[in-house]
Amino acid sequence: MLAVRAKRESPAAAILSSLRKICLAFPNAHETMASGHPTFRVNERIFAVFEEYRGEWTVAVQVGKPMQRVFLDDPRFIRTPYLGQHGWVSLRLSRRPETRADWDEIAALLRGSYDWVVSRKR
Repeated sequence: MLAVRAKRESPAAAILSSLRKICLAFPNAHETMASGHPTFRVNERIFAVFEEYRGEWTVAVQVGKPMQRVFLDDPRFIRTPYLGQHGWVSLRLSRRPETRADWDEIAALLRGSYDWVVSRKR
């Protein structure tokens, strides 16, 4: 008798799958690759980026410069490399209990970033 093993999705693939479900549900949202990272856009403007930073998976979102400090006071967040000066923060998506992903919170962050980007004029 052959034992059938279910394929396990890697942690990164599972996170990306969950991010896709949320991000691609927003009107006119689509996914692209930018600098080797899955990137979610609306009207060609980025509202979320999935990346690995210093060994941790993160999702970067736009919160605006005025709100950035509020997020950075929470140790789960870091200033997004290269984009931080424009009001971006990254949420650590680790398996450690203190930084375990809360998908309701992530969905709210993604919605906020999407709305922020849509509301901005070029």
